[in-house]
Order: sequence, then C-alpha cells, then structure tokens
Amino acid sequence: MSLKDKVAIVGVGRCKFGENWDRSEEDMIVDATFQAYEDAGIEDPRKQIDAIYCGSLYSKNGSVEVSEALKLYKPLTSVLNYCATGTEAFRAAAMSVAAGVYETVLVVGYDKPKDRGVSGPSVNIRDVRDLPATPAGWFAVCAQPYFEKYGASREHLAKIAVKNHHNGTLAPESFLKKEITVEDALNGRMISWPFGLYDCAAQSDGCAVTIVTRADKAKNFRDDPVYVKAVASGCAPNPNTDPDFDFCRWKPTENAGAEAFEMAGIKDPGKEIHVAQVHDCFTLTELLTYEDLGFIEKGSAKEYIEDGYFELDGELPVNTDGGLKTFGHPTGASGVRMIVENVLQLQGRAGERKLKKQPTMALSHNIGGFPTGCAVAILGIDK
Repeated sequence: MSLKDKVAIVGVGRCKFGENWDRSEEDMIVDATFQAYEDAGIEDPRKQIDAIYCGSLYSKNGSVEVSEALKLYKPLTSVLNYCATGTEAFRAAAMSVAAGVYETVLVVGYDKPKDRGVSGPSVNIRDVRDLPATPAGWFAVCAQPYFEKYGASREHLAKIAVKNHHNGTLAPESFLKKEITVEDALNGRMISWPFGLYDCAAQSDGCAVTIVTRADKAKNFRDDPVYVKAVASGCAPNPNTDPDFDFCRWKPTENAGAEAFEMAGIKDPGKEIHVAQVHDCFTLTELLTYEDLGFIEKGSAKEYIEDGYFELDGELPVNTDGGLKTFGHPTGASGVRMIVENVLQLQGRAGERKLKKQPTMALSHNIGGFPTGCAVAILGIDK
C-alpha cells in the first residue's frame, strides 16, 4: 500500500539539543511536544490525539516515560532500528493513520545518552573483514577505496564539515554553533583516518516531535499542512559477509531510496528533491549519500562539493540545520529532527536558514541497523 498523500504533518517541535545535564528525558519530551501542540493548534490532546509512536534507543523505561511526562495515556508503540529509529517511528505512525487505525497520532523521537556514563554509543558491530569496528572505524574503511577510485580527498570531507557547521550556527536548537574553516577541519585531532574530529558527529541529548493526521483532515489544524509522499525502510546484506560490497556505496540507502522514490512517483531525485537532510554521522557518509540517493552520478561528488552545490544557496541544499554534525546524535531523535527541519523548510519557516528558492519536495535519510538498514521519508506541500 502506498502512503502517498494519505497522511499529513500538522505540527512539529524540537527541544534544544546538547549536553542537557539540567534537563531530564521527561523535560525534553514536554518541551518538544508542547511546541508541536501549539504548532498544530491542539488544545486538548487527550481528546485530539489517538495514539503515540515513540522512537528511543536508550530510554529508561521503554518509552513509558512519554505517557508519564505528558500525562497522555493513549495506545503507545515503541519502535527501534538503531540510528534509523526516529524515521521508523514516523513510518509506523504514518502507516497506522493511512490504514485507518487512528486519525491523529503523536510521534516522539528522543534519547539522553549523556546520562549513560559513557563517551560514545555502545555499538556491537562485527569486524569488517577483520578490521576494527567502532563506528568511526567502520565507516572509515570506505574512504580509501572511494578516494582511490574517484579521486576525492580529505579536503572534500572538510568542505562538508564547514558547510554543516555554518548551517548549524543558524539553527536555534543546535548543539554546536561554531564556524570552522577547511584548515580547522584538516588539522583536527585524528579519530580514525581519514576522519578528524570535525568529520565526526557527537552524541547529544534531544527530542523532536511531529503530529500526523489524515490528509483529508489536515486543514482542520492548519492551512499549510505538509503531506507525506513516501516513507520507506531498506535493508541489505551485512557488508562483513557480502562479496559484492565494494566500500564505495551504501546498499541500504540505495534500496530505501528506490522504494521511497517509487512510492512518491519520483523519477529524477536530483531535480525533483529540493532540500534534503541526510545521515551525516561522518562526513564521508554524507558524501556517499549524495550519490546513493541518485542526486548526482556515482563518483562525481567532489566536483559538486567544490561548486557549493549542496550549500544553503546551492542547487540542492543538504543538512540545512547543520545535521548530526551540529545537532549531535541522540539516536532516537535524529530522524524526527530531520523531518521537523524539512517541514519548516517546506513551509518557509526556517528563519535564517530559509532557502532563496522555496522548496516543494523534501527528503530525509537515516542509516540504521548495525549498519545494514536505512529509512527514507519524502514530504511535499502539494497534494
């Protein structure tokens, strides 16, 4: 069943992302959700919200704190697909509305990893062909084959970091608000070659929320709803055991993108998508995604990066709020945060980040699994 134009987003909210030592999970959930209530004009959520879909990897009580924080005791579904958790929660909510199970649903993505007492994610990824498998180490092994085959370099990754840091300075809720130069990025402390400090997204605390409803009811909430064109989830063989994995592409992204484009009726993503938020856990991941989603031809990213194609004033702005690089990555929140940003861009409400050319179609992309999954959402303002 296609979701196209059966579901609409009528309210969004996100709290301040960062090292929120003075805020509990419940505090962040309340902050983001009440923004979304106000945005949708919801005055009595106990009557106007039918169900809750939550995405959280590190929640203390399996997302039960969402109901407790909001005093909203409705059917509650917890969704998990590692880094793609937020988009997967949104997908489940959208499907429930499209299927007629519920009319109006609250989607909450959140995590507070800074309270866990560790400096990074607890990821149990098997070694990649006997190479180390920390997150940075895992994605770093894709760099050298890509560099050798297509001629890209650390300088191109640095330009992605510079772009995202700049965009993040314009987003009120972002964690890191620091302009950097290519030289700063190249001289940053090495984490896992070719990734220096500025090539890597940090962990952070955060929450983002959307309210979805039936498309035919959306204008009861607001005059400018955003319609769901597609939400797709893709998988691929574990690269550790896949003899066809060449380290120059991400098969789950290709598979999820292909399903989403078919659902949305998109033939030429590079021309029909006007703004995108992609999973920039590392700068190379963003680079590969440009190509894996068909925005540009395989191997051509370096030329487009040099031309500023993906910058705020470029032809296809990517990570307009600074992405994971400046918001950090509270795992369950990231996918929903991307959707929130796309809604703001489509409605012309992105403040200093507002694009010169008003977009009408937006995409968000979450790599998930360990790391053999991916989720893609496509939104539009025209029905």
